[in-house]
Amino acid sequence: MWRILRPDAFSVLGDEKARRSFPRYFRVLRGELPPRFQVCKRVPAPFDPSWKTEELWRLHGLCLEDFRKLLSLVDGGKLKLEEMEKPASSLLDLKVELARRLLSSCRLCEHRCGVNRLEGERGFCGVGRTRLASEFMHYGEESVLVPSYTVFFSGCTFRCCFCQNWDISQYPEEGEELSPRELSSLISDAERHGARNVNFVGGNPDPHLLFILETLREYGGRLSSVWNSNMYYSSQSAELLKGTQDIYLADFKWGNDSCARKYSGISRYWETVTRNHLTARSDAELLIRHLVMPGHLECCTFPVLRWIAENLGREVRVNVMAQYRPCYMAGKYPEINRFLSPQEFKRAVEEAEELGLNLEP
Repeated sequence: MWRILRPDAFSVLGDEKARRSFPRYFRVLRGELPPRFQVCKRVPAPFDPSWKTEELWRLHGLCLEDFRKLLSLVDGGKLKLEEMEKPASSLLDLKVELARRLLSSCRLCEHRCGVNRLEGERGFCGVGRTRLASEFMHYGEESVLVPSYTVFFSGCTFRCCFCQNWDISQYPEEGEELSPRELSSLISDAERHGARNVNFVGGNPDPHLLFILETLREYGGRLSSVWNSNMYYSSQSAELLKGTQDIYLADFKWGNDSCARKYSGISRYWETVTRNHLTARSDAELLIRHLVMPGHLECCTFPVLRWIAENLGREVRVNVMAQYRPCYMAGKYPEINRFLSPQEFKRAVEEAEELGLNLEP
């Protein structure tokens, strides 16, 4: 397996810029530290399911403070996680309970549909019970991630007219149903075969937050967890993600609400996505993808890159991507019904370099 890896998947292990962007992730790779969701399992969170939701959220806030203290001790070498007893009820158990309650009037993303998904109702994303479109060892992700055990969920909170995975994202009823325990077993098998992480994507992982938290609760291994998202989730989901992810693999597509509404069918994009990038940056390590769209340098690419430089710092790894191709329903929009020109991509990279961003090679 290792012989077929891209050369940069090896060289990145000695890349100082990458090591500065992902210091803890590299320590997890070396077996020096546990993934963050395993630390959550050691934080006591004594609660009763009969408690009101407001009481559970108050406890969650207190437990997050305990998590940060414990994480500091573990990362500083002052405490070994495996020497601690597992509490009867942990912070991760509490997160699962709160995620389940969010589904009763679904507020996992900023569409905030309010449907009762526990009773089979469906909102904008169309997701009912979680379905896996596919799962496999991915060798095409960013160099620091591969080989990445990648789980593709059906359904999405966007309606991108150019979606390359439209057969997954727009058909949430397709795919296979697995239990969290079954997926946990597959993750363990991938770990034995050399995966560097488990990468939750889609579609989009946000509608499947409960299932993913339940899976991490079942999984007892040492792979880092990667949240590969369009970053349109709610502030409540952001709170539940805290402490569970090692890397946020964050999509930052649009530089304004108008383009987001026209091509992805969503509102309040800029407010939501900038908020979630800031929260992700304060919680864990961050790798940002920006897909350069044809004809969208001034309105989208430049504002996105400048915001990253001004608000997230130059240690954050950024992947400026040229992979756009007109597919799905892009033909309805003549202005994007073409490939990105080499000149457009060159200008995008030059802007990122001038801003001093830490670019994925």
